Amino acid sequence: VQLQASGGGLVQPGGSLRLSCVAPSFTFGSHYIGWFRQAPGKQREGVSCISNFDITTYYADSVKGRFTISRDKPKNTVYLQMNSLKPEDTAVYYCATRPRFISSLRDRYCAAVIGWNYWGQGTLVTVSS
Repeated sequence: VQLQASGGGLVQPGGSLRLSCVAPSFTFGSHYIGWFRQAPGKQREGVSCISNFDITTYYADSVKGRFTISRDKPKNTVYLQMNSLKPEDTAVYYCATRPRFISSLRDRYCAAVIGWNYWGQGTLVTVSS
């Protein structure tokens, strides 16, 4: 299973970008799809995730109110709309997917890198003036 993340680029502080995650040969079905990021010299961290089953979502505290995750089920695509970008949002952003799990574990599972079965190749987001 291959995921393809795209949409990264260079943007000024306060700007916006929309990332896309598509799985050409895999149907998300009832899986969770997550967005993660890894800044230089730092560990990869969970940013946001969405259940393709019931559209419940998770956001890391650092992006709440600025990022929005959504999915287009017919297109089998998940988006991460990033607004009010800050220099500290600079990172390689990855999407990943894992089978559905009970909703009470959502915050813990979506914040962690462990347990996500399939990953995309990453797309670089640089926030700089």
